[in-house]
Amino acid sequence: MMSRQLAAVLAALCLIAPAVAGDAELRKLARASGTPDIPGLKIVWLAPWGEVRDAKAWRNIIVHQTEGPSGSARGGAQAQAKAPRRRGVTVWVETDGTVYWAVAENLVPTHGDGANRNDNKYIDNRSTYRQVVRDNSIGIEFAGNYPDVTTGPTEAQVAAWKILVKVLRARYGIPPDRVYAHNWIDYKDARYCEGCWLATLARVWGE
Repeated sequence: MMSRQLAAVLAALCLIAPAVAGDAELRKLARASGTPDIPGLKIVWLAPWGEVRDAKAWRNIIVHQTEGPSGSARGGAQAQAKAPRRRGVTVWVETDGTVYWAVAENLVPTHGDGANRNDNKYIDNRSTYRQVVRDNSIGIEFAGNYPDVTTGPTEAQVAAWKILVKVLRARYGIPPDRVYAHNWIDYKDARYCEGCWLATLARVWGE
């Protein structure tokens, strides 16, 4: 029986070469306002987009993984929408690939711990130490790594992420080398590297 992690790896390998067709349209949609329909993504808009010029000047993307079970992204996103500045993120991704846009783009949820990792364990931290923080970084939370925190993302989450990260990068002008895993910039749970594989994929796709 193929494990979920292996299935996701195989799916990701098939997605490594991003499709060129539709990129121009995707970039156009990424600059829209309201609740645009983005091909390949199922987005539940709890907070519609405004004008891009009114959004926070996001310079980075931080990938998180929550220790919630499958189905927890919806509840997390709804709670975030009610209290945008609580500990959490702007965007939540369910195990079935559903994306919940929970917080308006000009508000800053509390996520990350201040870019306190400076040991170069995963990446060179000279440019991230106390620099990649919540005020300049949009956070994305992937649900489903409970009860085993080492459980990887699902195939549906990987597929959604490939499109979502392209949209985020196009909307806010973020280069691929500014997509970070939580563990790359902050001290976190020693049992696993939170967000590392997803952030690595985003950088590979962006090359």
